[in-house]
Amino acid sequence: MADDEQNRVLDPEQDAAALKALTHPLRIRLLGMLRQDGPATASELAVRTGESSASTSYHLRVLAKYAFVAEAEHRDGRERRWRAVHAVTSWSNQAMAATAGSRAYASLLRRAQIQHLEDSVVRHEADIAEGRLGEEWVQPSGITDLVPRLTPESLTELWEVIDRKLEELTTRDAEDPRAAQVVLLTAGLPLAPHNPTAEADPS
Repeated sequence: MADDEQNRVLDPEQDAAALKALTHPLRIRLLGMLRQDGPATASELAVRTGESSASTSYHLRVLAKYAFVAEAEHRDGRERRWRAVHAVTSWSNQAMAATAGSRAYASLLRRAQIQHLEDSVVRHEADIAEGRLGEEWVQPSGITDLVPRLTPESLTELWEVIDRKLEELTTRDAEDPRAAQVVLLTAGLPLAPHNPTAEADPS
């Protein structure tokens, strides 16, 4: 496992227990909230998720056991606050493809990301409609579903370009008061050619 300040890389063999813990839907949601909105208490997260405080507290402790979250603040007589330890959790796709179990983990986590996108669309549209975001955000916001033809090398290069440019822009905008949190989900999912003949009814 390789950790740095922003990114925790999980190994499917060394971190199997951590991966299994992370695949619980509520834990994924809690971790996402802490990353997106900052430190919070179990009670605050319970209100936002519609769960009980006992449930969010339990799942936060499980996340803490595997070092996804940590205590952010603790005062006598007050509930502890939790923070996300890393901004990103990632893994090697090649390593995750090695076993059926790790492939299942990757599949579940990807679907959680898709759910996060759906939730973010709803929140974004409400923020625009209710005036919490200014009109200057209307034009640059959006989702695209392009389907280019690329080689494996070109797709790898595209990921690298996106990573470099995103780092450059976030560094540039770090102290700009106009900057807002942007949910940016990217996907590169190659598809085998469609073969109608193979799907034909043999009868």
